[in-house]
Amino acid sequence: MSVTAENKYYTLEEISRHDGKQDTRVWIIIKDIVYDVTDYLDEHPGGGELITEWAGKDATKEFDDFGHSLDAKKDLKKYHIGEVVEEQRKKKTKTDNKKLITVPKNQKMLDSSNFRYRKSCISIITCGILA
Repeated sequence: MSVTAENKYYTLEEISRHDGKQDTRVWIIIKDIVYDVTDYLDEHPGGGELITEWAGKDATKEFDDFGHSLDAKKDLKKYHIGEVVEEQRKKKTKTDNKKLITVPKNQKMLDSSNFRYRKSCISIITCGILA
């Protein structure tokens, strides 16, 4: 585990040991954030078994698929203990999602006065309505 002044970072191996069996604590990962939910197991409306099924693992998909309320998401913050180390995260960073678009030199850049060639959703909808 590495520590900064603001947060603790855990490897997937470290997190997996907190499965309620190898260790008495139960940790889960949701969106690359690590939560120690041990003290919440008895309070979970669906029963602690639903959480322990994902103990020591990434439960993001299951958490999102269930459609938890905003209150549930706020309550989860109380159990936040750290994050997954950067190199093992599933979530892409903002720079991973950026794509470069190159325009060939001989292609003319379009301006707003020539809207029928623009490819935004608004232009397509507007052109469809006006056409």
